[in-house]
Amino acid sequence: MDAKPKQQEPAPVVDAGSGEEGERVVTTEEELEGFRIVRAIVCAEVPAARIAARDTQTYFGVLLDDNNRKPIARLWFNRSKKYLGVFDENKVETRLPITAVEDIYQHADHLRNTVARYLTAARPPAATAEPVSPAQSTSAW
Repeated sequence: MDAKPKQQEPAPVVDAGSGEEGERVVTTEEELEGFRIVRAIVCAEVPAARIAARDTQTYFGVLLDDNNRKPIARLWFNRSKKYLGVFDENKVETRLPITAVEDIYQHADHLRNTVARYLTAARPPAATAEPVSPAQSTSAW
């Protein structure tokens, strides 16, 4: 009996957008694995439910709160050389070459810091209470 290895079919599109672009987007198992790695890393900062995936023709995006203004990472796996796109405090992307999906773990601190920046930017500044002297107190005690 000749056992041929089963060929993997592409996974379904996570979120390809609409129109013609969505018809040409194919989400691969490798992209989904990369997404799961990024999500596992940043779960130290936020619940997994807040991490969203958005696939496009050119890259696979990982977003906070499904908000394209809060990119966590981009997986550039649609070419012969793979890259992990990470973002700085000005949301400028830097593409880091990787040889295997597991290489994403080497950039865990950067990914967690990106999410932490979004969280601190979303918090309003803490109100500072002015000290009240006992003479100013209107307490009925």
